[in-house]
Amino acid sequence: MFLHVVMLQLSGAADARFHERVQGYCARIMAECDGVAAYAFRPNEASRSDGLSHAVVAGFADAAAHDRYQVSPAHQEMKAYMADFITRLVVFDGEIPTIP
Repeated sequence: MFLHVVMLQLSGAADARFHERVQGYCARIMAECDGVAAYAFRPNEASRSDGLSHAVVAGFADAAAHDRYQVSPAHQEMKAYMADFITRLVVFDGEIPTIP
């Protein structure tokens, strides 16, 4: 499985409307992007978050599915919408072992 994690520090402008719209993009990505095993935008519950209050956490069948997602219209629209609300982000991409 290929894991994609985007840790985000959001600006104060990220209100309830922002969160609702991002959830809509998540649903669209799950419906439209082939090879997406899991996709979620969630608050970070870690006490050591260093201000990274939210994350997009996604699992893909393989790296090729992740590559297709990166250029998909739903993902491109989500990134464009979220850009003005993000003050900092950190990304992890990589293969992880799956449990048989």
